[in-house]
Amino acid sequence: MTAPLSPQRWAIRIHQILDAVFGADKFPIDIAAIAKEFTAQICPNDPIISVRGDDLPGFDGALFRAPRGRKGWGIIYNDRLSSKGRINFTLGHELGHYLMHRDAYPNGFQCGDGDFLPWGSEFRQIEHQANVFAASLLMPYDDFRRQIDPKARVDLDMLSECAARYRVSLVAAALRWLSYTAKRAVLVVSRDGFIEWARSSERALKTRAYFRISGAPIELPDRSLAAQQDLLLGGSGSMKHEGGVWFAKPVHEMSLYAEQYEFGLSVLLLEDDVEWRRPDSKSEDDTYDRFVPPELRREW
Repeated sequence: MTAPLSPQRWAIRIHQILDAVFGADKFPIDIAAIAKEFTAQICPNDPIISVRGDDLPGFDGALFRAPRGRKGWGIIYNDRLSSKGRINFTLGHELGHYLMHRDAYPNGFQCGDGDFLPWGSEFRQIEHQANVFAASLLMPYDDFRRQIDPKARVDLDMLSECAARYRVSLVAAALRWLSYTAKRAVLVVSRDGFIEWARSSERALKTRAYFRISGAPIELPDRSLAAQQDLLLGGSGSMKHEGGVWFAKPVHEMSLYAEQYEFGLSVLLLEDDVEWRRPDSKSEDDTYDRFVPPELRREW
């Protein structure tokens, strides 16, 4: 019996077809066209036959089986979403569910924010798989690395250019960059003066530069740019901080406030002056103390 394809392998399979047809001019990916044409090739008796917008209160998107008497599936995205990039990622996410999960979930999916589900839950895991597929299809690593080298010092303009290239949100582009960069970087999304969620690059995570937000809410540092929106010119800006603002070490903060969506986004870059090595049990606490000031520490 053939093992099921991983999210990355499904994305690679589609890109092989796109490369043969479009070559280097395949971006941005037309998810709606792929959803119907590719599934008709691989599963002609049960393809995706409809991709459309509709009112989906509380959900970003849905994958549903066609009404009784018809074969196939449909993808619906919430047409109240104002971000075209978010819509595009939602379409990719639902296509991932079709390719990987429709047999196990014959009634389909209604997808909101999977981050609020327990990590160990089965549904959270399959939501993660659908996100990995969407990111791999829309923003393949080989092309993204050509836009921003893993060792390059990024800025918001570079990330915005990638977001436009792949027709995704700035948050999605920043997360993709974080997943491969060699820099110590942290992405912070905030709302109403508090950190809503945060992600760290691998190197930042391994040097304990991150925020634990599973406990009490973490207030934005008073001296951070994210907490001083009046300093943002045209909604964005950058500032270099001494130690003790975001972390115990100096940080270069690049922030913007998306008034339309009422959230702030900050990319925090830490200096590469620490040679990373895998911490052992004795050194972990020392490393954590060095990068996280007392007021920002949280325990599990």
